[in-house]
Amino acid sequence: MTRNAEFDDEFRDQLDLLMRLRRDVRRFRTDPVDEAVLTRCLDAFRLAPSVGLSEPWRVIRVTSDTARAAALENFEKANAQALTGYSGDRAARYSRLKLSGMREAPVQLAIYCDDATAKGHGLGAATMPEMRRYSVVTAITLFWLALRAEGLGLGWVSVLDPAQLNADLDVPTAWQLIGYFCLGHPEDTALTPELETKGWEDRLPAVPIETR
Repeated sequence: MTRNAEFDDEFRDQLDLLMRLRRDVRRFRTDPVDEAVLTRCLDAFRLAPSVGLSEPWRVIRVTSDTARAAALENFEKANAQALTGYSGDRAARYSRLKLSGMREAPVQLAIYCDDATAKGHGLGAATMPEMRRYSVVTAITLFWLALRAEGLGLGWVSVLDPAQLNADLDVPTAWQLIGYFCLGHPEDTALTPELETKGWEDRLPAVPIETR
């Protein structure tokens, strides 16, 4: 059934709070995640827009000790390499950052974009093929909000070698890694990004908008 929804101020306030509390989580409790809740949140992918209705997202749940150990080793090597790119105070700050919850998070997902999918018949992707990847990111954002509404958190791990992860997970060559994600119950919640509280970077005071 299709309904024309009208949202009141209370709903808008709650939506604003949900977005503010979304946060990139890196500190998790080890409590298991209810499977029914996880399934419900994953349904957000089905609600997400995608170019040409291509639905190019491919989700791998990383469960084996072997695969998780390989992913963690991948991150640790990449993280050590990234540290060498900084010096002085910035290097010291980087070394104190916790950039993954891979040791604690009970659920871990590798999410890909299938660039070779025939679904959607190429609509909208012929001139901008990267739109498929943007579609996956949009779906992840909806998934992120759904998780937060259930009291769960998501952490996006981007400090790793995609080619090595692809090999370790044995994915098709046409799949492009969008991100490795840790999922679980956060240790705490905050309105301010941890990178801001740790002095790494500040948020812009407003969205920069230019006119032409």
